[in-house]
Amino acid sequence: MNSRLAFVAAPLFVLVYGIIRILDGLDGSRGPGLAWTTGHLAFLAALALFVPIFWEMRRMAGRNVLSTVGAATGFAGILAVSAQFTIDLVVGFLSTDHAEMGVLFDRIQAVPGVSIAIYDGGPYLFYLGQLALVIQLAVIGRVKVWTPLLVMLDLFLPIIDRDLIPVGAIFLLVSFVPLARRLTTTAEPAARSAEPVAARA
Repeated sequence: MNSRLAFVAAPLFVLVYGIIRILDGLDGSRGPGLAWTTGHLAFLAALALFVPIFWEMRRMAGRNVLSTVGAATGFAGILAVSAQFTIDLVVGFLSTDHAEMGVLFDRIQAVPGVSIAIYDGGPYLFYLGQLALVIQLAVIGRVKVWTPLLVMLDLFLPIIDRDLIPVGAIFLLVSFVPLARRLTTTAEPAARSAEPVAARA
């Protein structure tokens, strides 16, 4: 999948995760089961797509020190969130019910360093890196000034209520579509300039 499609697919995978998460909780608890597994796989797919997204955002921001730090911060956050969701998947596979999942989660988070690195600290690097890159792009005029506001809504809505994840994903999609279009418009002239002279004659 190219970077342009990644800007569209990543928010859609987050949207899928958010919807499945709501459906999974309709019975009063979440996991284990098909919904838990499918939702987490969807979010892991979104995280994988954020790797080329952050890389392209760094390029569009000029590959300077600030954009490199922003991308590196985002990559570190991707690792932390990916570790968290992988643990969630494993716990789901090993558990027969929600209560057993709680016991396993307590054991894992009791390991020194795991809580801060994977749950309480590390994941925020993903959101900080993303926001830093978008703000840089807005400052240099590569995106509209309202784009960081939409990204901030995507980041903060789940803090208010995690059931708002689908709403935040839609805001993220709206903010990322112009970036995908910008990649398209910048790629076309580059492709034409790379054509052999004879082919353009």
